[in-house]
Amino acid sequence: MESQDIDRTLELLWRRTLGTPQGTRGPKQRVSVDEVVRAAIAVADEEGLPAFSMRKVADRLGLKLMSIYTYVPGRSELIGLMVDEVAGERELPPHEGPLRQRMTAVAQQIWDEFHRHPWLLQVENSRPWIGPNVSDRYEWQLAAIEGAGFTDLEMDQVITLLASFTAGAARSSVDTRRTAEQSGISDAEWWAVNVPVLERVMPAGAYPISGRVGQAAGEEYNAVGDPERSFRFGLDRILDGLERLLDR
Repeated sequence: MESQDIDRTLELLWRRTLGTPQGTRGPKQRVSVDEVVRAAIAVADEEGLPAFSMRKVADRLGLKLMSIYTYVPGRSELIGLMVDEVAGERELPPHEGPLRQRMTAVAQQIWDEFHRHPWLLQVENSRPWIGPNVSDRYEWQLAAIEGAGFTDLEMDQVITLLASFTAGAARSSVDTRRTAEQSGISDAEWWAVNVPVLERVMPAGAYPISGRVGQAAGEEYNAVGDPERSFRFGLDRILDGLERLLDR
């Protein structure tokens, strides 16, 4: 990527502060950058990132393919604009309650965003674009733990830990929903189809521990698993550990 494309993308990310950059090539722009970003989000919501393309965004807006490049440098840059846009679509609430409640709110915000826009789980973000909404959210996340006793480096690590764990848990939840939608049957129906074969290859007593645990889990979940319960359980254990870190 050329440096001028990096500069242009940053200017686009901060367009509401700096003013929208003007295109340097192609026909006169018929729509706004905001409209391009919103159309791109709609395409990604419907089809996911693997099927996402600049052509589909152009078609949605009734534009020719090459005209899209008068708004954004390319596909990856447009995805960066999309990520920042959805980061600001919901108001960040004031922090309330004790530290544990505030950290839970940070994780919940991330969990909800992934479920509104599952394509976010497919974004490569080792070098994320630093836009206004992402910056506001990071400030809000840090404010949740400000003054708790963490060092500045630990504060960054706490937010990274919460975000990384929540992304993994959300991925499992989204995949579970997608599998049910694509297969057309529920987990309970899937088990009913497979139980006869499993009973033949797993006779009583062959797997005493996993059989006992699996039966208890199956009766409780009525499904292969419960991703949201797993998220809550894992988050509570992480918060337990962070509280003990502060105690030390």
